[in-house]
Amino acid sequence: MQVKILFIGPTESGKSILANFLSETSDNVGGEYNPTVGVRILEFEPNFEASGDNRDCKVELWDCSGDFKIESCWPIFMKDSSGVVIVFNPDVPSHLKEIETWHSMFISSQSLQENQCLLIAHNKPGSAAKEGHIPLASPLNRLPLIQSNLEEEPEDVRKAFSRYLGNVMKAMSESREQEEMSIIM
Repeated sequence: MQVKILFIGPTESGKSILANFLSETSDNVGGEYNPTVGVRILEFEPNFEASGDNRDCKVELWDCSGDFKIESCWPIFMKDSSGVVIVFNPDVPSHLKEIETWHSMFISSQSLQENQCLLIAHNKPGSAAKEGHIPLASPLNRLPLIQSNLEEEPEDVRKAFSRYLGNVMKAMSESREQEEMSIIM
């Protein structure tokens, strides 16, 4: 099964660091900020063995720039996407407002199911990770939310992302079955 996941969100929210970590491209969780220009596509095969699942899956993780200058390219990014992950920094108040725009542009417009979406509150290295409730707008507070702290709990982030991938694959399988049934009938 081929899964296409978009990593979107405000600039400087940690999308590339998370994408590198989850695709096992790099274990480096810090470093100098280098903005993504356009999009980077990382391909990997997730390891579901830890969860006792041995699904055969290839993931294309599209690490999209948070720069609104490339907004005209967003429809191309969205084409055939299986899921959307909105990454934001909970320490930056403007990110909480801006992620509503990302939700509207990438999730609402595609009519994705809630289990095909994920919010990641990414705590940058050295920040004081805030546990607890993050005040989110109405459409966002229904989506699954994970706290990301790659310095202290990297494997928790990896496990949560694997569960999310499992949900996306399940939604894709159900959709495919519905299509096949509609053809038969």
